[in-house]
Amino acid sequence: MHNSWKDTFAPLKDTINHLNDFLADQATNGPGFLPHHTNIWRAYTTDKNTIKVLILGQDPYPTPGHGIGLAFATTKDTQPLPKSLKNIYTELVNDQHIPMPQHGDLTAWTHQGVALINTVLTVAPKTPNSHKNQGWETITQHALSALDNRGTPLVAILWGAHAQKLRKYLPNTHTITSPHPSPLSAHRGFFGSQPFSATNQALIHQGAQPINWTIPPTH
Repeated sequence: MHNSWKDTFAPLKDTINHLNDFLADQATNGPGFLPHHTNIWRAYTTDKNTIKVLILGQDPYPTPGHGIGLAFATTKDTQPLPKSLKNIYTELVNDQHIPMPQHGDLTAWTHQGVALINTVLTVAPKTPNSHKNQGWETITQHALSALDNRGTPLVAILWGAHAQKLRKYLPNTHTITSPHPSPLSAHRGFFGSQPFSATNQALIHQGAQPINWTIPPTH
């Protein structure tokens, strides 16, 4: 975790201790958890004060070896790509007129101030939503409020009802909403929503540099 987040999470010491105990129990007595423990807090390794775009996810991919601690992102060697990410890429290419990404690692976005935060940071293997209501939601709410209260440029991309429920923690933030990119809802308004160009327009309006959404190839 970057030092800039420590004040934000300092009041949540008991919640974090509970989560640590919960994950230790899952590792010892349960099915384990994803992602790897070194990646759990990865979304918070970016300096809080450099974040200008927030993309909210729900929880990590439940398939072992896929998630890297960043919402919607996968390891570079994950194939085939998860269907939601594939739909995100389809919209990205159509919106930005850039080459289709060759892999699912979105780390390049984080280097430009894009925070890819899942509401819940862990999951049991092969069991989606299995770690909800353990305390991660409280962590996320504090993080969103901290970003919203900075008074510096910020755009939040909220895909689907789950992410949009958290809009109340972002009262001062320009939000871009649409249906979720999952195959169940992408054709109901996600495709054609142009969230990437809309985000860049909002950033420019706020006096910030736009994002280069191109995902570099692996080599």
